[in-house]
Amino acid sequence: MTSTATRPRGARARAAIAAKTLRTDRWWFAPLITVVGLTAWVAYATVRVYLHNWYWVEDFHYLTPFYSPCITDRCVEGAAHFGRILPDWWIIPEAAFTLPFLLLFRLTCYYYRKAYYRSFWLSPPACAVPDGHQTYSGETRFPLLGQNLHRYFFYAAVIISLINSWDAVLAFHSPKGFGFGLGNLILIGNVVMLWAYTISCHSCRHIIGGRLKHFSKHPLRYRAWTFVSWLNVRHMQLAWITLGTLALTDFYVMAVAADWIPDLRFIN
Repeated sequence: MTSTATRPRGARARAAIAAKTLRTDRWWFAPLITVVGLTAWVAYATVRVYLHNWYWVEDFHYLTPFYSPCITDRCVEGAAHFGRILPDWWIIPEAAFTLPFLLLFRLTCYYYRKAYYRSFWLSPPACAVPDGHQTYSGETRFPLLGQNLHRYFFYAAVIISLINSWDAVLAFHSPKGFGFGLGNLILIGNVVMLWAYTISCHSCRHIIGGRLKHFSKHPLRYRAWTFVSWLNVRHMQLAWITLGTLALTDFYVMAVAADWIPDLRFIN
């Protein structure tokens, strides 16, 4: 307790409050929804990845992004665009070369770090709510020190987005020739959202214009930086939207491949 002699004139003593927070709103709702949403998505994705089935529609060349590129011996011939180089052990996903990098890209993403720090680790769960930990070391220790590798995982994410784009283009050319259906719209929409999320990354924004001292001398880079900055403000929304488009695309391809539903065709 600060004594009267050392307390600044006119200052009041700090109130001794036993409550952990004075917030009376539902501050816990956002962390709860984040936990439920991310847990549900990870559970769905894990089941689908290790299902090893219903990932390719031969009639229309639809390939789910969860299995792209398909590189194990289990992959059907049409889906293995880059060859089958890995054994068919059940523990190895068909897209074993890309899934780890996609996971690390999202785990180290600035928005996702904020999301799971607040929701899973309660560090802190909300503004004006005490941290769930006694000490704070930031991202200076293992494994959080690896968060600094985010910019390198961004490069990998760009390559993977190119592969997904190629898959979407190939889906217009089925064994019967050029074709266009609802599945194509879903694949294209997913790719567009993935690109929007990828280039809205803070690392991309820094690469484009972070080190420029005079935008007036680099008008093209300034325009690109302005566009990426506009997307960057929506990075959180794009992070969640792409989780939805990925799950929707995978489920639609699975449903068509399993003959649960027919593909709605517009051409051929």
